[in-house]
Amino acid sequence: MSQPSPESFSSPSGGRETLGSRLGFLFLSAGCAIGLGNVWRFPYITGQYGGAVFVAVYLFFLIAVGLPILIMEFSVGRAARRNMGDALRRLEPAGTGWHRVGWFSLVGSYLLMMFYIPVAGWMLFYCLATARGELAVSPEQVGAFFGGMLSRPGEMIFWAWLTLLAGFGVCWFGVRKGLEPVVKILMGGLLVILIGLAIRAVTLPGAFEGLKFYLAPDVNRAVEAGVWGMINAAMTQAFFTLGLGVGSMLIFASYLDRKRTLTGEATLIVALDTFVAFTAGLIIFPAGFAFGVRPDSGPGLVFITLPNIFNAMPGGRLWGSLFFVFMSCAALTTVISVVENIISYSMDVWGWSRKKSTLINALAMALLVLPCILGFNMWQSFQPLGPGTSVLDLEDFLISNTLLPPGALIFLLFCCTRYGWGWKNFIAEADAGEGLRFPRMIRPWLLYVLPVIIILLFIMGYVEKLRPLVG
Repeated sequence: MSQPSPESFSSPSGGRETLGSRLGFLFLSAGCAIGLGNVWRFPYITGQYGGAVFVAVYLFFLIAVGLPILIMEFSVGRAARRNMGDALRRLEPAGTGWHRVGWFSLVGSYLLMMFYIPVAGWMLFYCLATARGELAVSPEQVGAFFGGMLSRPGEMIFWAWLTLLAGFGVCWFGVRKGLEPVVKILMGGLLVILIGLAIRAVTLPGAFEGLKFYLAPDVNRAVEAGVWGMINAAMTQAFFTLGLGVGSMLIFASYLDRKRTLTGEATLIVALDTFVAFTAGLIIFPAGFAFGVRPDSGPGLVFITLPNIFNAMPGGRLWGSLFFVFMSCAALTTVISVVENIISYSMDVWGWSRKKSTLINALAMALLVLPCILGFNMWQSFQPLGPGTSVLDLEDFLISNTLLPPGALIFLLFCCTRYGWGWKNFIAEADAGEGLRFPRMIRPWLLYVLPVIIILLFIMGYVEKLRPLVG
């Protein structure tokens, strides 16, 4: 079977834009990876499973599972100069049907944005509410404030549509005039605020106990929580933190030149994503222990627990406002990045102009965010995954557990076997340019071990979600 070489698509064609700087690529890709999970899940499970013990296991899976697949996504994107929807068709051997799964890119991105845009809207609302002092109330009232917001669909629709307008509005202006400069500002602000919040948290009286709980290796705590549970949590977090499998990272490599190797670039992005997740824990645990509040996970951590901590902190209104600005930056970078993947699909696969693609997809998304919002109020009796679940949980399950693992497996087989693009073509593209080379010696791991891990992730995701329904 004949296979196109990377050089066949080494130059942008058809007037395709390219990024203006290396920093733009790194921040766009990292902005897509860095999101709410870095804050409301990673620190909590790190504390739960023994601090540094969990971090060591997590880093192993991040490097051994997440990083290679990220490099494969980047390689396919840069070689084809197209969205996943068209990239597989361009690179696949003649007569094969890899392109038939290109729709993963569009469907996966839509599913993610259907609940992520409303949640990003919550962040914007909390920025305003915290700055106004509306959260400077008793702990019970903070919880009631969050519940009150969820009960008002009109208000949530306003903030979701405002977020949607921001995301699609940036993409309207293209890569160099829209995405690249805006995401640089958001990511720069995110990092500055994150570091400032961490410095404030670790200097609070009593913060040392929180640092010790978070970072000191505690084998006993890991064993008590369950070794298999720790391995599963580390593997799952390492895989899903990068959002691999639906081409949301691939698209930015399609705008990239071939001056630097993709292994080096991917390593920097993974390091930046890990830095944000790690530093979020330096805010949450020291501050929590300083004021006698044990952090939990999920939305309750961000919208109930942390506001209570900031209320107890001197100057808490300022620090709380900065925290929600940080969270808003993290959410908006993800929204903008994934929206660009949606828009590029329409441009590359259907031949639409950028403006037509932006407008039509924005109108469709404005309607598709409504089920998530209504699931907390008017449709709250609909509990698709068991008691206490909502439309958001269903949408999250469909993208995280149903699309991402198979999508990642597709990239793995496409790049590593002779039935797809092939190992030689993948290596040639990944190693084009200056920088870190892809380690060829790990091919047996990629072919014989990593597929088993991905399949296990897929199965365990279904078992975890469906057990309450059949138990």
